[in-house]
Amino acid sequence: MTEPSDASAPMRLPVTETANAFVAFLFAASAPVAIILSAGVRGGLSEADLASWIFAAFAVNGVLTIGMSAFYRQPLAFFWTIPGTVLVGTALQSLSFEEVIGAYLLTGLLLLVLGLTGWVRVAMARLPMPIVMGMVAGVFVRFGLDWIRAFETDFVLVAAMTATFFGLTALPGVRDRFPPMIGVLLVGLVILVSQDGGTAAGSGGPVFAAPHLYRPAFSLAAALELVVPLAITVIAAQNAQGIVILRQAGHAPPVSAITTACGGTSLITGLLGSVSTCLTGPSNAILVSSGKVARHWIAAVLLGGLAIVFGIFAPAVTNLLLATPAAFLSTLAGLALLRTLQAAFQTAFGPGFPLGALIAFLVTLAGVPVFNIGAPFWGLVFGVLASLVMEREAFGRR
Repeated sequence: MTEPSDASAPMRLPVTETANAFVAFLFAASAPVAIILSAGVRGGLSEADLASWIFAAFAVNGVLTIGMSAFYRQPLAFFWTIPGTVLVGTALQSLSFEEVIGAYLLTGLLLLVLGLTGWVRVAMARLPMPIVMGMVAGVFVRFGLDWIRAFETDFVLVAAMTATFFGLTALPGVRDRFPPMIGVLLVGLVILVSQDGGTAAGSGGPVFAAPHLYRPAFSLAAALELVVPLAITVIAAQNAQGIVILRQAGHAPPVSAITTACGGTSLITGLLGSVSTCLTGPSNAILVSSGKVARHWIAAVLLGGLAIVFGIFAPAVTNLLLATPAAFLSTLAGLALLRTLQAAFQTAFGPGFPLGALIAFLVTLAGVPVFNIGAPFWGLVFGVLASLVMEREAFGRR
């Protein structure tokens, strides 16, 4: 995981790491924020409730990201469970926000137990890597498709950013000194400014976040509907992605510590109105998409700092980011995750568990939740079942 010859690496300017952190931040602060707003509005939450949710999701998790990444010297970016957010949006139709917060706290306690006992580490060690990567590919292929579809929305912007990426990537001498994603960012921003449509400022409203401390209400209905599904989305649908991505990049993420951190932090974010904390898949994939392995943690620390600032200024910044053209954000995320998606396909469909990986990929890509639990979890379940039936000999070779 570490590179002895690179012991002085943190002394160099973190150019690549800054670019990766900024792209990961843009991803986290755009579409995922829109999902929070959509779920909250549908559930009848006020603007103050939503602002407190976003503050906790970014600022508190940003502190956790900095602390864990600096301590373990590897990228460990934490945000919130997106499938869990969708689940909460549905639950708010029949439950009060206080009952949902009570379920957040019970979920945090469950995650703490699973992390401290080490049960999560055992389960992750027994999951076949190709099947897990089939699930990861099913999650990330959407970002690649969104990038391609963006050509139809804004051909000039997307074509210029794409040409910049491939042009800089094809020149090793340039690529090593000038990260391609920096060029992509600069070209995209220049075109947006010239189009006078990419950075329209929001109008009115508060500037600083005012987080609320909520009093939870515990009910059997909320516990049955949310606790186990939320824990599953954190562990199997979110943390599993991030852990596998980091391993593929050459890191050794501490599985039990990650689950424990998610549980402990979820107790804090839950009291502030935010859904459970998780190790993020897409953001971590962006952080490790380029640069030296020994310096990836620096990008995570920078991302954590951006998240804290965003959380503090959430009311003022949210409208600005949501006003950014979708084609710009889709192209940034798609290009940044291109190598990760390639590696996921290579691992998933190599020898070993090709059928199980295919089932995991298809189920995840379909995106159909079952019992209010997100498709990535069911991708893993049905992928493993398919391999147990059709590829039993592969388990014996592990």
